[in-house]
Amino acid sequence: MKTLLPGSTIGMLGGGQLGRMSILAGRKLGYRFIVLEPSSHSAAGMVADQQVEAAYDDPDGLRAFAGQVDRATLEFENIPARSLEILAESVEVFPGRLALEVCQNRGREKQFLKDNKIPCAPFAIVRSLPELEEAIGRIGLPAVLKTADFGYDGKGQVRIDPGMDLAQVWSAYEGHAAVLEGWVEFSGEYSVICGRNAEGQSCVYPLIHNTHRNHILFTSVSPAGVSAVLEKQAQELALSIADGLDLVGLVAVELFLTGNGWVVNEMAPRPHNSGHLTFDSHMTSQFEQHIRLVCGLAPGSAQQHTPACMLNVLGDVWKNGPPDWAGILEDPQAKLHLYDKGEPRPGRKMGHITFLGDNPEDCLARAIECDKRLYEAIR
Repeated sequence: MKTLLPGSTIGMLGGGQLGRMSILAGRKLGYRFIVLEPSSHSAAGMVADQQVEAAYDDPDGLRAFAGQVDRATLEFENIPARSLEILAESVEVFPGRLALEVCQNRGREKQFLKDNKIPCAPFAIVRSLPELEEAIGRIGLPAVLKTADFGYDGKGQVRIDPGMDLAQVWSAYEGHAAVLEGWVEFSGEYSVICGRNAEGQSCVYPLIHNTHRNHILFTSVSPAGVSAVLEKQAQELALSIADGLDLVGLVAVELFLTGNGWVVNEMAPRPHNSGHLTFDSHMTSQFEQHIRLVCGLAPGSAQQHTPACMLNVLGDVWKNGPPDWAGILEDPQAKLHLYDKGEPRPGRKMGHITFLGDNPEDCLARAIECDKRLYEAIR
């Protein structure tokens, strides 16, 4: 892999906020960007040099895109593997096909974890009601049934408890593969973001403590408040996953903390919502890190310099018009990031606010107070 130096053009598959923030970080390094995105006026396209408006599986659009860039990367994993093959005819693409194919399908993801002896929930791939019934007989209840493909923010998931009508549950999945996972009792949800370049040089960020509301990430806090031993174990799991995927770029690993230690829940081969706080609180943000790694540069320091809490801002709080940003920014240690995504629909991630401070508890308290103000304003 040849090092891609500043001044080169990077192609970004995907026009969402992850691509937007990666481009903003890469701009500071001197790179140029072209985005491929099916919809016009995308969040990433607005800060790129150019946007190619084409479907992710459009061969002509992909080849036109590839002909204009020096290297390609992606901002989310729901890209057909065939699309990477088309791009790879003329340009290097990172992360590669292995990482993409494993992480975009929950069945392959769980099998990868099992094959690499990484702790995860017991699981079974099911394609019919009889297979679901048989899997429940082995795994037990409660359990969670998830779509195998294209799930995020809790979409395509249902908890199955004793006494539920399995035929009714399965009716929403009919014709599609799904993954049944045993229920995991946990005391907290966490994530680790780590990176790796083509030379095998790696970096790993401090552990992040996450909370969710209505299946959508609510707050992320770092430092995470666990023991140094537990944090090191979580980081080592993430690094082993990066090596197993032969990763070039970033991988975010979501974990549950249980009475028996860590259980890996999901993985994403890209920057991650829980890592947005790194923009303001770490030596090298996850977005700059992603650009450095796919370009073949050495990893930047992942050291945290300031405690932080990130609060997701959803479209719900635009109910009565734009929120009171001026009031929120009266907090001198609040950092507002808006994604310019257009229509603020309920549940849609429109931005985030990072609260910096002397300790994570104070940062979290201010984030929760801000969230309370945002929702009180729309009642």
